[in-house]
Amino acid sequence: MAQALPKLFAFEEFVVWLPENIEKRYELHDGIIVEMSQPSGKHENVFICV
Repeated sequence: MAQALPKLFAFEEFVVWLPENIEKRYELHDGIIVEMSQPSGKHENVFICV
């Protein structure tokens, strides 16, 4: 049985595909769209150093 290869996305295609105002997070890894889990605990915090 043959398995189909996943479609690889360019960054520009990913930006167009990326849904707006969603509760899920996605990243592009080597052309493959990957659903990411929500950060928790100290990983949620964003610090900006100037």
